[in-house]
Amino acid sequence: MEGIEHLKKYLLTVHPVRKTAAQKAEFRQWLLRELKRAGWKAGEETYGKFNGSVNVTAGDPERAEVFLCAHYDTGSRMLAPNFVSPTNVPAHVCYHLAAALVLVAAAFLLSFAVSFPLNQPKLMLPLFLVLAVAALWIAAYGPANQNNANGNSSGVLALLAAAKEINFDKRVCLVFLDNSERTLLGASAFKKKHAEQASKRLFLNLDCVGDGADLLLIPSKYSRWDGGLVEALEEAFPEGEEMRPHVLTKGLQYYPSDGRKFKFHVDLCACRYLAGLGYYIPHLRTKKDTMLEEGNVAYIAHSLARFLPKYLDEERQ
Repeated sequence: MEGIEHLKKYLLTVHPVRKTAAQKAEFRQWLLRELKRAGWKAGEETYGKFNGSVNVTAGDPERAEVFLCAHYDTGSRMLAPNFVSPTNVPAHVCYHLAAALVLVAAAFLLSFAVSFPLNQPKLMLPLFLVLAVAALWIAAYGPANQNNANGNSSGVLALLAAAKEINFDKRVCLVFLDNSERTLLGASAFKKKHAEQASKRLFLNLDCVGDGADLLLIPSKYSRWDGGLVEALEEAFPEGEEMRPHVLTKGLQYYPSDGRKFKFHVDLCACRYLAGLGYYIPHLRTKKDTMLEEGNVAYIAHSLARFLPKYLDEERQ
């Protein structure tokens, strides 16, 4: 826990925002040093100016059988939280639809307020379109959110803690993904460059694991039928004082994260629970995103260290 506390303090103090190219580059220099100290051979993968992503890999992507990943970039500030409820898809969709409608309505009212006094009805439509596009652009690419403890400094910290917990294994590759907040560009680029691995190997994606005692492990529709994988997850992630794990192999779940780019994946996220709503992640992309429980990080790092030999040995057999 002492090592995790030190890494957390450094990450949230020195690299709390990782949005501009310069901020990301400074963070990657620190990350590469920490991975080297943990005994991993790490480097950067760049994918050209059009994509603009720079991923950090530790291990050999072409030889690995399991990939542990987390995105390291941070997003822009939003007026309302980026609400995520992995097990309540209708609530998730309705919330984001309502947020979009509010933006559209605000653009409409503002364009009306400008064009009506000027008696210029032809001005209303182009002004409305400009304002609507501008509002959506600001939501995606506007001023950086200054507090990103859970999203996704928590995933970065958990993956780095796991790197220090497990011994180097050529069958394991760690991937710190860029540009998740820009339509998962980093994951898309990694999938394109390592197409065969991305379509056949297992990816465990850590995203928002720092706020909440309920740890959801969400296999993809292809992975949930892998009995060996599910058994290894259930054995490696026991219920304890730190977290309550839930391996979700039934029902409808939706988690908007980088794992979606890979066929065989398991998304890991920490959630709170509210009766009538279910599991949800609070405060994302707002100034209240300040919670990063060190106990969560330690639990996940220890559990991953237990999971890898169980799963890899099962696959070898």
